[in-house]
Amino acid sequence: MTDDTIAAIDVAPLELVANPRLAVRGSLATHDRSSLALVRLTTSSGATGYGEVTASPYWSGEDAVTAAHFMRTVIRATLVGRALAPVPALSARLDGVLARNEFTKAGVNMAAWDALGRLEDKPVATLLGGIRRSSVATKITLSGDGPVLEACLSEARARGFRAYKVKVGFEPRQDAARLTHARELVGDAFLGVDANGGWTRADARSAMTLMEAARPAFVEQPVRARDLYGLAEVRRTTDVPVIADESIYDLDDLDDAARTEACDAVSVYVGKSGGLERAVALLDDAARRGLGGIVGSNGEVGPGVAAQVHVACAAQAVGPFPSDVIGHHFYDSPGVLEAPVEIDGAEAHLPGGPGLGVRPIAELEAAFS
Repeated sequence: MTDDTIAAIDVAPLELVANPRLAVRGSLATHDRSSLALVRLTTSSGATGYGEVTASPYWSGEDAVTAAHFMRTVIRATLVGRALAPVPALSARLDGVLARNEFTKAGVNMAAWDALGRLEDKPVATLLGGIRRSSVATKITLSGDGPVLEACLSEARARGFRAYKVKVGFEPRQDAARLTHARELVGDAFLGVDANGGWTRADARSAMTLMEAARPAFVEQPVRARDLYGLAEVRRTTDVPVIADESIYDLDDLDDAARTEACDAVSVYVGKSGGLERAVALLDDAARRGLGGIVGSNGEVGPGVAAQVHVACAAQAVGPFPSDVIGHHFYDSPGVLEAPVEIDGAEAHLPGGPGLGVRPIAELEAAFS
């Protein structure tokens, strides 16, 4: 175990525009651009690790501005000079000085794991408990109606994707028509729906009945995040598996969902959970309870994509549904990594090398402060 301490934490805000055909039109908002912050952590011996904050104000209440502010005013003062390892101790310390802001904390945690992996010449997945698989199955989001939906699918297919989920959570008949159109377009391909908590309980029951003929593979977050009994009600009244996403941030949330029998699977984010080891713990606990688990996405494009794959490859189990690891495919902007994480549409592959196995392009180094 290294005896390095944290010498510096720097941040570089970054705004990226989504490919217009792949922009996500969900019940909460339209995600057509991402407010990101890259994190660089340097140790006393000169080792460097990188992290990524992926935060959307409508979703998490965080963005690159809040991340940079807390990085410079709270996180540096708390962590600089402290031992790099064990990394979970750093996360616990941040919890004591900064409430919530899990995506910001996750960016720092990610950089710390990356630096530790480079120092020990080990992949982060190994440090998280061991490499159980070398890739994870992926899917991509489809949204919009008519020609917009058709263009979205065309772009997704051109990038290699063959499994999908459709954004719903609006008016049930409109949602059912959108899913029916998507099913006609994709044929027998894997196809689920994601409501982002947009339905009432009554709307969810109606929508699931109307959608039955289109054979959705799952329904993700049909009702609002805190309505676990509503999730359980939907689950009792449909044969379609229910995935909880916005309802699950930590192990307490997972325990509540399991006790209320609210879902068949959970969507785990590195950002939502506040750190890589916590995301792995969530997936492992879900598996222990007989629940499925996927790795969710919030527009990761740099170190965050690598972190998604390391978590998926270190967890005891992931699936049975494809995860949402799409990385650079979501954007038309120039890449932020020297070499992007390999995502062929069917699977996202574990990067090689120590740490997270990726580095930002040299042009971004000048943006850190």
